Amino acid sequence: MSKRARQINQERYEEKVINETDDISEFDVLDELPQVNPEDYEEKEKVTTEALDQFLSGDVQWRDLEGDDS
Repeated sequence: MSKRARQINQERYEEKVINETDDISEFDVLDELPQVNPEDYEEKEKVTTEALDQFLSGDVQWRDLEGDDS
């Protein structure tokens, strides 16, 4: 589950970077960056909770990487 939680966290990070890159690409080096308003904070479910929910609902698929013991 920890690996899935890391994957979810990485997906969220990549999505955030893509969105911010689109907004920031118009700025020059000396331009001021826009201020982040605390009221715009969006609370999300913890990635470990989301990974556990996916595991319990059967949405997570995995495979055994070790060879056969025969």
